[in-house]
Amino acid sequence: MIGALREWLTSIVVVTLLLSVAQMLVPEGSIRRVASFAGGLILLVALLRPVLGADLERLRLDLDGYERELQNAREELSSAGDTEMAERIAERTAAYISDKADALGLEVTVRVETDTGDDGVPVPAAAEVTGPRSEELASYMKNELGIPRERQVWHEREN
Repeated sequence: MIGALREWLTSIVVVTLLLSVAQMLVPEGSIRRVASFAGGLILLVALLRPVLGADLERLRLDLDGYERELQNAREELSSAGDTEMAERIAERTAAYISDKADALGLEVTVRVETDTGDDGVPVPAAAEVTGPRSEELASYMKNELGIPRERQVWHEREN
């Protein structure tokens, strides 16, 4: 990169010196104006040589690649958000079940699993309860939280 810059600057200096010498050698009048114009064009070409000689194929933008990367990033972000939402729903549902158990005088520990609902939102799907079995708590989980009885696992333990 530095070598190319040095070469470009050297060519500009050489062209400028040659044009200055040619300018002094050309007599006054219309010939000098034509020579000055031609010299200006030559200097312009020397200045623009890096741009004119650029390999434009290498500069082609890969917009499809950027779009794919952007879509992948969106999907990863969406997946991370869905996972976090599912965890929060599971935690809060477990807290609701624990609160109801406390109100019933039961001491339980609860773990809730979620599934993605029809609308793409995580919903409570299964519950694992460790503690004394309670028909009232099982009905609460079924009716209020939508966890069917066949997805309720009880590990009975006396209070």
